[in-house]
Amino acid sequence: MLDRTMGRQVLLFISVLSLGSVIGQVSYSIPEEMAKGSLVGNIAQDLGLDVKRIKSGKARIHIGNNAEYIELNKERGVLLIKERIDRETLCGQTTPCALHFQIILENPIEFYRVTIEITDVNDNAPLFQKDSMRFDISESAVIGAKFVLERAFDSDIGINGLQSYALHPTDNFILKLHGEADGSKKVEMVLQKPLDREKQKQISLLLTAVDGGEPKMSGTVQIHVTVLDANDNAPVFTQPIYTARLVENSPRGTLLTTVRASDIDHGSYGFVTYSISSSAVGIMDLFEIDENNGDVRLKGEVDYEKSKQYQIDIEAKDQGGLSDSSKLVVEIIDVNDNKPLIDLMSTSRSIPEDSPSQTVIAVMSVHDPDSDNNGVVNCILGENIPFVIKSTSNGFYSIVTDSDLDRERDSEYNISVTCSDEGVPSLSSSVTLTLQISDVNDNAPVFERSSYEAYIVENNTPGLSVFTMKARDADWNQNARVSYILEESSVNGVPVSSYVSVSADSGVIHAVRSFDYEQIKDFHFRVKAQDGGSPPLSSNVTVKIMIKDQNDNAPQVLYPVQTGGSLVAEMVPRSADVGYLVTKVVAVDVDSGQNAWLSYKLQKATDRALFEVGLQNGEIRTIRQVTDKDAVKQRLTVVVEDNGQPSRSATVNVNVAVADSFPEVLSEFTDFTHDKEYNDNLTFYLVLALAVVSFLFITCLVVIISVKIYRWRQSRILYHSNLPVIPYYPPRYSDTLGTGTLQHVYNYEVCRTTDSRKSDCKFGTVGSQNVLIMDPSSTGTMQRIQSEKSILDEPDSPIEVSLLHWFMSAPWPLLTSVW
Repeated sequence: MLDRTMGRQVLLFISVLSLGSVIGQVSYSIPEEMAKGSLVGNIAQDLGLDVKRIKSGKARIHIGNNAEYIELNKERGVLLIKERIDRETLCGQTTPCALHFQIILENPIEFYRVTIEITDVNDNAPLFQKDSMRFDISESAVIGAKFVLERAFDSDIGINGLQSYALHPTDNFILKLHGEADGSKKVEMVLQKPLDREKQKQISLLLTAVDGGEPKMSGTVQIHVTVLDANDNAPVFTQPIYTARLVENSPRGTLLTTVRASDIDHGSYGFVTYSISSSAVGIMDLFEIDENNGDVRLKGEVDYEKSKQYQIDIEAKDQGGLSDSSKLVVEIIDVNDNKPLIDLMSTSRSIPEDSPSQTVIAVMSVHDPDSDNNGVVNCILGENIPFVIKSTSNGFYSIVTDSDLDRERDSEYNISVTCSDEGVPSLSSSVTLTLQISDVNDNAPVFERSSYEAYIVENNTPGLSVFTMKARDADWNQNARVSYILEESSVNGVPVSSYVSVSADSGVIHAVRSFDYEQIKDFHFRVKAQDGGSPPLSSNVTVKIMIKDQNDNAPQVLYPVQTGGSLVAEMVPRSADVGYLVTKVVAVDVDSGQNAWLSYKLQKATDRALFEVGLQNGEIRTIRQVTDKDAVKQRLTVVVEDNGQPSRSATVNVNVAVADSFPEVLSEFTDFTHDKEYNDNLTFYLVLALAVVSFLFITCLVVIISVKIYRWRQSRILYHSNLPVIPYYPPRYSDTLGTGTLQHVYNYEVCRTTDSRKSDCKFGTVGSQNVLIMDPSSTGTMQRIQSEKSILDEPDSPIEVSLLHWFMSAPWPLLTSVW
């Protein structure tokens, strides 16, 4: 990578024209091969513009038909490199090399000229067009004989261009350089030491071309010299410089001129051949020379606009290897073959009818690449229109109003611009501009529809765009600028603005919240369209939003009910036939449509060959005859699935008891929900409970008998004594109506559950019956064991009798089960 530094020069010219538009010119200088995105210059600062003006004026670069190498950063107001610039590709050998473009601003229309000069860097080495050069030189060639060498070409210019040549070795030949009128150098190899064919038949030399860049770059070519026998005289051209004139676009084969060289030697040494030697790159593709007669003819196509002159180096050589050189200068004559190019830089599509005279409506540039009168351009407008065209500077024109405008008379103008050159015959180009004349605000906005309906799928993302409504105003500009306003209203008591919003500029309706079809299915609101006139005009329209259902709810099983601790089982008699209805799974889905279509499938079962589930109705039926071998406990897992995309599902477990009697079911299902470890623990606790109950029963009997004996002995002592009798009132005794009765009778209530490992005994205080009740979630129902009144011989000890009676009357297995 070449090291280089960038220098930047800025020249600023500002001129105020009578048309009211400001034209400025800024010049920058940058090196070629700058990286993409590199800074060219701060155009806003150099032109004295504010960055806000660049944004508001919609500043843009106008380059015409040229390639875009530069871009404008509106945020920073700077020019940046858009594409890598190669000066040699852009301009070739032309100096100076520059990019020309304009920066256009609107409201009001302004344009500025920008010139960026591209300076050369040393990125090209000198290059020879041939790989090697061969010379046949007689050994009798005199010292000082000259032999023309091919020149090297360097695409760079100035100091980076070709500067010098070196020849190695220099035993027999030295180099001699001659300056040419075009700045190039003619290279000759001069004999400085006689040749001796007997000593050396072949001589190899190396010619090196070096440029002046930093670092220096070079190119080489091999020179092969064959030493021949004596040839005394070299060919001599009749003229050192030949000239010719050629009209551009001439056909191939056109004769330019004939060159002549003579050699006074006789025989083969006097026979001269001609060739085009070192010339500019591309010369051999355009011209050719007859090696025998010296006729120079056109080989390719020449264009005056590409190059106005060509210089051709011609060499004449005899058979002895001696040669002479001459130059042919070809002047290209321009013909009127290019039409004027009209480039509209900025145009106004509409202006108000009260615009003052001399209002600029368009700025354009006109260029004709031809020369002299062929490139002189005149522009005119069509007739009977209130506009004129004025030349603001060289090649730039403005179209301005010339009289008052009246929209009621003409609402639109088609302005035809014709530009013609002064060539013979004259060539012309035309362009037509369409200009609208704006009106006052006399039309209200009109919606495209009388009402709108739109659908939105529930569970939408807040801020989702629902649809776009459009209202059009027949007016122009600000009068036709429509703003959309959501009118205030409510939906189910909630402001409609909490449901939807409308973009004031675009009319896009956005959902403010996420909708739920199960809560709201549709709603209405009104939108007003208002123009920007003064006073503003408006119209409104009704919008109906309908919510589309989405499969966002899974089916809910209503039956069988799944409880946390209780166990529900369906009984199937062993005599059930095929198709016996066991139960029916009932489920609902709060969605609608196909999202609520439910199907039932049997996912798992203790015996899949025994039961099936109706796909549509959820009925569980037997698919074969029930046998004695079928297990009592059957567990089915049913999947309820909806028809949504994607589908949602729920599962339910159904317990089925295959039995003919309830006790059989009870014995099988008491431990249905517990594992084997739990059943082992339950057996241990039942045995322990039996022992504890037995101990308590015996203890109570001993206590009761002891109390009875003690009281009997006390009564006997009182009976035989002469002490007065004082009545004894036991606790909870009340005298009712003076009759003296027990107000309360003690009752007991024992409850048990299948899921509890403990049994609780409750002793109630109110009631008249003794009842043993099982929890409704248990697998069996115990009937009332016994009901009786508590009649005690001793009114002051009812609890002892109640406990005794309970232990005496309760079935022994039940007591163990309770514990």
